[in-house]
Amino acid sequence: MAHLTIQGKFGLVIPTLNEAGNIPNILRKVQEVLFASGVNYEVIIVDDDSHDGTGEIVAKHAETDGRIKLLTRKGKRGLAGAILSGWQFTDADLLGVMDADFQHPPELLRDLLAAMSNGADLAIGSRYVRENGTAGWNPARRLISSAGTWITLPLQHRAIRVKDPLSGFFVVRRSCIDGIPFHQQGFKLLLEILVRARIAHVTEVPFHFGVRRSGRSKANIRVAMEYFALLGRLSREAILRTSPQ
Repeated sequence: MAHLTIQGKFGLVIPTLNEAGNIPNILRKVQEVLFASGVNYEVIIVDDDSHDGTGEIVAKHAETDGRIKLLTRKGKRGLAGAILSGWQFTDADLLGVMDADFQHPPELLRDLLAAMSNGADLAIGSRYVRENGTAGWNPARRLISSAGTWITLPLQHRAIRVKDPLSGFFVVRRSCIDGIPFHQQGFKLLLEILVRARIAHVTEVPFHFGVRRSGRSKANIRVAMEYFALLGRLSREAILRTSPQ
């Protein structure tokens, strides 16, 4: 397999909370893909003080491989904050994030990085580019997801509107987000990046959203409330930007 031409380093953040059943295999597979791609990389596991041994497993891997980093957050929760903390923990030029539960296929990392090497500012693993991206979901889940995506359209810039603005699997250039004070709360950082960052070229790479292999989903009513709070903040900011001074 030919190596990718990537300038600089790639820093991949994998947020975890009680993912001991998944983390050994996800680390192994991610490293296989990145090593075969020939990129300079590091993987930052940002653990929200798991109580199932996740941090200890990662620490053992880090002892034998300097490309694996562990950042433990004590007394903190929230996906966006974990991602941002991980990105601050690395000096990488390309910044990525993916889940630890195999719902995001590690093999797609190569395609996302290929899009970045072809000039994208942001490469998104998209569930909605192809019709089968959410195959296996029940109708209620599909409806809720579609509605949550649809209501973002007024917030997205017309020139770079995407089909999956709520994806949690993406790569962005550090230069596009440097200096922007993103919100630490919430689970939909990509939407805020699309609205607030300096993005000119976006590529969506299709994938099928897989089945969690181990552990429990973190989705709950608090996640939904934080999402609507984010929509409110971004809407107010948009109104302020367009209001006459």
